[in-house]
Amino acid sequence: MGSIKQLLSTLTSIASTRLELLANELQEERLRLTQMLLFASFVLFCFGMCILLLTAFIVVLFWDDHRLAVLGALSVLFFALGTLMAMLLRSKTQAKCRLFSASLAELAKDREQLETSHDHQPDQL
Repeated sequence: MGSIKQLLSTLTSIASTRLELLANELQEERLRLTQMLLFASFVLFCFGMCILLLTAFIVVLFWDDHRLAVLGALSVLFFALGTLMAMLLRSKTQAKCRLFSASLAELAKDREQLETSHDHQPDQL
């Protein structure tokens, strides 16, 4: 009966450790995603302003001769770049995520250790 209690205690300890690791990974991932969102928002704002001002500069530069041609060419260029970025974003979102990889690896190690310790113990019936 004592070995069963010790086994349950060990399994509870292992599960507790793994759940703490899982919670830690979730917290780290949440913080990383929050930082990425803030940085991405700032980058998008800065590049958006840059593109807007550069477009206005180029249109004013060619105002007398080819303002419509320049507006059309810049529109096509920005549409092509936006389409390319959308395709890259789509491929990134479909890429495999590494979330919980450390927890899964630790659980696999635990399973292997339990299986090897079970195989080495003689049956005591």
